[in-house]
Amino acid sequence: MLLTTAFMLLSLTTHLPCAVTPALIEVNDTPNDWGNSLTVRWKPPLPPDSIIRYEVWRAHHGVSPVEITTFTDSSSFAEVMTHAGWVRAGMNRANDTLFVDSHLSKDTSYVYRLATYAPKMIILSNQSQPLRPERQYLDRSHTNILIATILFIAAVVTFVERARRGASLFIRRIAGLEAIEEAVGRATEMGRPILYVPGLEAMDEVATVAAIDILGQVAKKAGEYGTRLLVPNRDPIVMAVAQQVVRESFSAVGKPHMFRSQDVFYVTFSQFGFAAAVAGLMMREKPATNFFMGRFYAESLVLAETGNATGAIQIAGTDADAQLPFFISACDYTLIGEELYAGSVYLSRQPLLLGALKAQDYAKAIIIGAAIGVVLLYLVRPEIAEMIRKAFG
Repeated sequence: MLLTTAFMLLSLTTHLPCAVTPALIEVNDTPNDWGNSLTVRWKPPLPPDSIIRYEVWRAHHGVSPVEITTFTDSSSFAEVMTHAGWVRAGMNRANDTLFVDSHLSKDTSYVYRLATYAPKMIILSNQSQPLRPERQYLDRSHTNILIATILFIAAVVTFVERARRGASLFIRRIAGLEAIEEAVGRATEMGRPILYVPGLEAMDEVATVAAIDILGQVAKKAGEYGTRLLVPNRDPIVMAVAQQVVRESFSAVGKPHMFRSQDVFYVTFSQFGFAAAVAGLMMREKPATNFFMGRFYAESLVLAETGNATGAIQIAGTDADAQLPFFISACDYTLIGEELYAGSVYLSRQPLLLGALKAQDYAKAIIIGAAIGVVLLYLVRPEIAEMIRKAFG
């Protein structure tokens, strides 16, 4: 079968115009990858307007292909190439002279051929040299990210060391966090409990982690004043973490006997079932202070309005933009966005957390300043701004 096809193709080549130069194909390892791709480049063998398309064919090194240079029948061409161990890796438009062959094995060498389709002919390039993909452990196209990461780590270490040595690191006043002691004291004076809701999401949410951190500081204040603390939970994992945090906080202030496991409890996973249960708890227990910290959704206004109706002082904090207007309207204090994340640092003043917070603040200031500078530079000297953009990605 193969011999018959070869003779047929050989007879067809006599009707082709002579002196057609094969395409020059070049194969290189793709830079900045994990060793799973090769880049194929070529020079067109004909004027671009006379080329219909290109096909890139790949074979494992060691396969002996049929040595045929030119075809007039695309189906016979594909049959012979496939039979000889070649696989079509990709198809390009006539004006494309580059192809990246991905999903390769880094332990295998590959050879390539290019098929150029023109009216009434197919021109096949010579076989490329065998090449194996190589893995690069450093992506040089992301050097700017590497430099920024190193500078940020250096800033964190610097500020942590300064905080450990007792340096005064400024953090702007956050009214909602300043009011925590007042809110806990109010509940103590009135002889009513404190209600703390750590959001509706699981422990893998940053807002929930921040809410649990603030819960630890609130529990310490409640332990110092001897005030009951109620913590309803929607997620059982969050409930277990909250129980441990409240227990340790009470123990840290010398009041381990104040911890009651039934005060840190699981309610239900249903969103509005949880909201209804917490609203009912507020109406029955009449807590003097309500904390809503973490990620909230459509139930935020139900909780905040119910607490407002009971006359409680309310402090909320969330990173959910859509719920901020409801908390701002119905609560006495609201932590907006990243103020929630900074809450545990603001209250505890731990050197490690404080240093990381200051480094983040300086990094944000540098990024904002750089963005403004580039915009102004685009207005004044756009060519210089374009050079900077290309240099830093």
